[in-house]
Amino acid sequence: MSETTPECPSWLETLYRAQAAGLVLYGRALGLSHSEAEEVLQEMFIKLMKLRECPRQPEFYCLRAYRNHAFNLRRGFLRRIAREFESKRWFERGPDKTPLERAAMKALRKLPAPQREVIVLKFWRKLTFEQIGALLDISPNTAAGRYRYGIDKLRQQLSHEPRTAFPDFVSLEAASALGGD
Repeated sequence: MSETTPECPSWLETLYRAQAAGLVLYGRALGLSHSEAEEVLQEMFIKLMKLRECPRQPEFYCLRAYRNHAFNLRRGFLRRIAREFESKRWFERGPDKTPLERAAMKALRKLPAPQREVIVLKFWRKLTFEQIGALLDISPNTAAGRYRYGIDKLRQQLSHEPRTAFPDFVSLEAASALGGD
């Protein structure tokens, strides 16, 4: 694709439609505000538009590029201060969220960032521990450990909620199912 082509190649449009919402969620797990997560998404896809062809592993390439852009954005001093003020609203409550979603997001927000990141990649992005390890430059065992410890903490936090509100998420069966590769 030449830089003067005004239209988006089909692989890029397909990739955007499939990945955009998940990448914004991933950005939030990395500690970005919603607007910062969207900004990183836009910057990353602008750079992807300059590629002459589709990457060999587009989903992985997209995650890696997004993560790199997110960390570059976070390095700015003024943005760091703004993030600290917004941290209380990390997963904003909305009228469309159920009590289960609000409690789960509140519990997820309390996790250490490395555990939160692995849980989002594993549970919502459906990556294997090998893929997560490659993305984060850690071993698959380290990724699995972060996931396991994070799930244990989530289970502890959510066990204080009424059992009827969390029939599957808090149960040992669900936690075991989430931990598998």
